[in-house]
Amino acid sequence: MNNKTKHRIAVLSDGAWGSAIALLLAKNSHELSLWGPFPDNICEIRKFRENRRFLSGVEFPPEIRLFEDMREAVEGAEIVVLASPSQYMRKTLEAFRAYHRKEQILVNLAKGIETKSLLRMSELCSLFLGECRYVVLSGPSHAEEVSRGVPTAVVAASDKSGLVKKVQEIFMNERFRIYGSSDPIGVELGGALKNVFAIAAGIIDGMGLGDNSKAALFTRGVAEMSRLGAKLGGDPRSFAGLSGVGDMIVTCYSKFSRNRHVGEELGKGRKIEDIRKEMGLVVAEGVATSESAWRLAKRKRVETPLINEVRSIIYEEKNPRKALLDLMTRKPKMEFK
Repeated sequence: MNNKTKHRIAVLSDGAWGSAIALLLAKNSHELSLWGPFPDNICEIRKFRENRRFLSGVEFPPEIRLFEDMREAVEGAEIVVLASPSQYMRKTLEAFRAYHRKEQILVNLAKGIETKSLLRMSELCSLFLGECRYVVLSGPSHAEEVSRGVPTAVVAASDKSGLVKKVQEIFMNERFRIYGSSDPIGVELGGALKNVFAIAAGIIDGMGLGDNSKAALFTRGVAEMSRLGAKLGGDPRSFAGLSGVGDMIVTCYSKFSRNRHVGEELGKGRKIEDIRKEMGLVVAEGVATSESAWRLAKRKRVETPLINEVRSIIYEEKNPRKALLDLMTRKPKMEFK
């Protein structure tokens, strides 16, 4: 699929997903700028034409311009892709606010809920930028696979249908398909909450449990995500879609999943501080989101036993085997109540 019109696009954040999207858009023949918060990494990408820190093994074409200065990166951009992890999005928006133009389309890639405020990324954008042209792009899409052209399907959501169609036109190609949605709340929440259950899936793997356990976790995780997500304003149908079930499948089972990796190490008995230290600058969004989701569930009085136990393992150092026992010995319930 060839785009007839070239657009000037800036990607804010040189992490794995931001880099993969920059590569995708460059392949679609758009004019690309990539900004990163770490000048040394931008210099390294420029030197080796490879993001060795976050997305090794993939060549960066010379068409992608690299910037340490955000102002230069976003100058003249029609579309700005927000690719910072959710817990760093506030800092990115604080810097971007001075350069934002109301006519720009903002495409958010972050999958999380800010712990400090319990705000979704669209709410953070409104807080710092006022009314803006916002689209969230989410779904089962590991950066490692998208950057190598593995066929992928995701969903773009906005309360403005024209923006969804524009993003589909600009981002889609023969290897990257985008479905549309009018439910940005549900799509944001699906992308955020599935990371918590991916940690739980990793814990199951780390404990050496079997397929039965993973299937139970996956199924009840979808139920829990749907229950909490709907209470927070999402359309229940979104959680059965690409940003819900689709992303759950990828994140719970893939070798590329950072959240599943964190869970696996927790399941082996390691402490979260040691795991984070070993991962360095690589972010597993579900760690912070487990706290955010737990607080939101308490606020909305929604029962979320899986989220509760993941949060307890991470933040209260609860033994994973005790967490499993507590889950399995709860009072019997009907499946769909």
